[in-house]
Amino acid sequence: MRFTTNDLPGEVPMVVARDIRKRFGAIEVLKGVSLAIGKGDVVAVIGPSGSGKSTFLRCLNHLEAVHAGEVVIEGETLVSTDAAGVCRYAPEAELRRICRKMGMVFQQFNLFPHLTVLQNIIEAPITVKGLSRAAIIPVAEELLRKVGLLDKRDSYPARLSGGQKQRVAIARALAMEPDIMLFDEPTSALDPELTGEVLRSMRQLADERMTMLVVTHEMAFAREVSTRVVFMDEGEIVEARPPGEMFTSPEHPRTRAFLEHML
Repeated sequence: MRFTTNDLPGEVPMVVARDIRKRFGAIEVLKGVSLAIGKGDVVAVIGPSGSGKSTFLRCLNHLEAVHAGEVVIEGETLVSTDAAGVCRYAPEAELRRICRKMGMVFQQFNLFPHLTVLQNIIEAPITVKGLSRAAIIPVAEELLRKVGLLDKRDSYPARLSGGQKQRVAIARALAMEPDIMLFDEPTSALDPELTGEVLRSMRQLADERMTMLVVTHEMAFAREVSTRVVFMDEGEIVEARPPGEMFTSPEHPRTRAFLEHML
């Protein structure tokens, strides 16, 4: 099995996906995707719409169930396929624990409209991890300070811009103290002038060596921030290379055609 990885010898990857296959009805949307991500990697996944990028991301944290393959998070198996071709997930409690290693930021923010910014951030740590309000509120306020929104702590989402909502969503994901952050086209629902403020927060995470897998159409982010760029098309990884190589000398004709269109 060939992996697209730049992990150091002997280092346990943060994420390993082996031969992931996923169908929706009769349509196979992932056709044997394999990828390994090392600690501190920022992997940008690019490709045309409908290529399977978001589905792959959602398979990693069990928002979508795979039909075959294996996902291992920090050395712990989330799902595997046995010799008979039967796909088996970890027991429910273990599955939830492994998935909590990953935070996810979606295209559409998914904030609770009836909760304030602060309440949105502290909800999961209190209900899922059992933390007290006294323990989590200082953490939440520090995260809001980090994304430049401490002054919005008592505002409701309806009073925020799209860029502000997405930065709250980033802070909310970080409040669960994940080891890995997954971003599913986090700027695609934003006006161009609001995109920059979200990308700045993501760049800061990259500078802090957060392990990140980012599905994105932002080619400048992929070129300047990522440690590796993965090009997907028609449910497959076509090419994976360091950004300097991917954007100056892509090997595959499909990659070249996509980048010529995007750039």
